[in-house]
Amino acid sequence: MRHPSDIDLNLLVVFHELFQQRQVSLAAARLGLSQPTISNALARLRKAFEDELFVRTAQGMQPTPYAQEIAEPIANALASVASALNRQQEFDPLTSDRQFVIAMTDVGEIHFMPALLERCGRIAPHVRIGSVRVSAVDWREGIETGQIDLVIGAFTDASESLYHRSLFSQKYVIMFRKDHAFAKGNISLADFLAARHLIVSSRENPYDVINERLEKAGVARAAQFHVPHFTSVPYIVSTTDMVVTVPEKLAQRAAGPFGLAFARPPLRLPPLHTNIFWHRRFNQDSGNQWLRGVIASTFRE
Repeated sequence: MRHPSDIDLNLLVVFHELFQQRQVSLAAARLGLSQPTISNALARLRKAFEDELFVRTAQGMQPTPYAQEIAEPIANALASVASALNRQQEFDPLTSDRQFVIAMTDVGEIHFMPALLERCGRIAPHVRIGSVRVSAVDWREGIETGQIDLVIGAFTDASESLYHRSLFSQKYVIMFRKDHAFAKGNISLADFLAARHLIVSSRENPYDVINERLEKAGVARAAQFHVPHFTSVPYIVSTTDMVVTVPEKLAQRAAGPFGLAFARPPLRLPPLHTNIFWHRRFNQDSGNQWLRGVIASTFRE
């Protein structure tokens, strides 16, 4: 039984061209080789397969029955190799039905998904995009194995094996009802600490840093009400006199629909630097490159 390692696979390219052209000169021209090189390759093919393969006739180099038998499998194999080699050039957003998975926080879903899905629906009508919560999956393992294509967030503990691209920075703000006392402005630290706070008790990076700052200032320890994520925050704050510390873009998106307002806190909090992250294994993947470009062009500031 012959094994692929028993033969120079470049010889199969010569075989395929000879089968197609039936002339040594034409095969040489197609491959950019000399006629003696093609003749030498044919001699090696005959030795490897123990068959004449092509016989010179008045109608050119005609294949033997054995050559005819193996011609189609060899053509299919070469086509598969060509497809693999050119895979990076094959992603076409207009025709592709590829599914992408993006890991992000609940705040990220609120900010990114509406605009991203609307745009992709226009420029890539068959592409499917889904999100997973970074709190619900091991996104570090997922992005390494390819189960997750991209991660979007303000994470400061990402692995060195990940590449990243900056999207924007944002500050934290205090969010409250429009008719709250804080809406008058000039919020002092004493007023801030005395207010009823809703705490988003996430211990995930980077929100854990913010909660540590609030706790150190005395806010978190005195707060009566906690929720595990940001999704319910606008609903709660809009119907109570509580205030909550949230990323500014969440406040901007929630203010109108929920009748809320927001202001800078009298407490120094570090900004959030939001990035796209992807694994170096998929840096040259054309589909991954396309999606990164769409996200950057849509959200980068």
